[in-house]
Amino acid sequence: MPSLPLQFLNSLKHLPLPDEEGFKRVHSSGEQITSIRCNPFKLFSPEFELKETVPWSSMGHYLENRPSFTHDPSFHAGCYYVQEAGSMFLEYALCQTIDFTESLSILDLCAAPGGKSTILNSLMSDDSLLVSNELIHNRASTLAYNLSKWGRANTIATNNTPEQFERLPGFFDLLVVDAPCSGSGLFRKQEEAMDEWSPEHVNACSLRQKNILGSALKCLKEGGLLFYSTCSYSKEENEDIVDWMVQEMGMEVHTLKVDPNWGIVQNAKGFRFYPHLLRSEGFFCCLLVKRDPGNEKNQRVHLKNTLTEKERTVLEMQVKIGDMDLLKKNEKYYLLNRACHAFLNLPVPGFYFRKAGVCLGELKNMTLVPDHEFALSLFVSDTLPRIELDKARALTYLKKENFSVDEKHKGWVCFTHQKNGLGWGKLVANRINNYLPSNLRILK
Repeated sequence: MPSLPLQFLNSLKHLPLPDEEGFKRVHSSGEQITSIRCNPFKLFSPEFELKETVPWSSMGHYLENRPSFTHDPSFHAGCYYVQEAGSMFLEYALCQTIDFTESLSILDLCAAPGGKSTILNSLMSDDSLLVSNELIHNRASTLAYNLSKWGRANTIATNNTPEQFERLPGFFDLLVVDAPCSGSGLFRKQEEAMDEWSPEHVNACSLRQKNILGSALKCLKEGGLLFYSTCSYSKEENEDIVDWMVQEMGMEVHTLKVDPNWGIVQNAKGFRFYPHLLRSEGFFCCLLVKRDPGNEKNQRVHLKNTLTEKERTVLEMQVKIGDMDLLKKNEKYYLLNRACHAFLNLPVPGFYFRKAGVCLGELKNMTLVPDHEFALSLFVSDTLPRIELDKARALTYLKKENFSVDEKHKGWVCFTHQKNGLGWGKLVANRINNYLPSNLRILK
């Protein structure tokens, strides 16, 4: 592995960096740390061994080796998320400060590919709202898919600029900003990031972070919380940004209690994760409270029922609706909670939505043609036929190759692995029509 850039090492001289030589050694060791975080709404028995837990996460585990996640059906079913251990600190920080049994409005502003959004989704109540936003188009698609795999109906994925959220002053109880950064915390994992690093790049990222926060903080309520993080070591992107928010944006640092045995370096501005002190890549985070009330206003909307009684009756036979709302849009049907439904109806022009709740599918001749997202959700009725697949047949299904089942039923079935939905198929005559979306097919 190439040596760390000299300019980069010089930039660390005035940071709280214990044991600089150990920091250099871990970056030259070639060691790779793999950790996953389990989906609390889906149960599975992993083939790989879950080693010790990530100490600041109730759902995180380290793995001894990195398996082929692509060839694990439980990964495709959304049973877990592969994530850096440092990023899982979000759960620990928020659970000290927020009552997640309450109905909350949450914005994850720079959310792709979805790691922190799925943490938030694991913690929040059924009647809360999570808006997960990503500016870059193709990354927004990945974000929406990862949220679909998590299975719940209390989340919306959007594809908007931070400036567009200024139109919702004082709307959110919690704002999460995992800001675009220079990426030095990933040097051990991504060697190419070293070639892109420069003091000029750091300064450009710092300016971009201020622009993002300057817009986003306007949609946070008075007394609302901001979790700010980067995967950079640079003070200009971390502590200096915290100082700027305190001095210019009416924010106040919120203190947390952290076990000193974990190896996290804490200062008055936040928390630093160094790979030679703990099992994680480089990471910085801070929790702040908004003290400046801004211009808050309540947004009231009138919800309209767009379904006929006949449509509702058909869907109720196949969907675990419970306290959720049903919505029809462009001939497709969606299951979502009341908070998501209300957010979709806010009088805010120019918002681009990539996902809302769970897409159930279309009704053709009063028969549900199910959407793939519905199979991944937690709302498939027990009355719908299911066929359990072992690993070999599950992988055959995910590769869209031919296989057979001993099943007399004809028509739509939900294929499952370890009782978790993988997708839909239709049994006709002597074959199975595989309705897994082609872009999700395993190719290798």
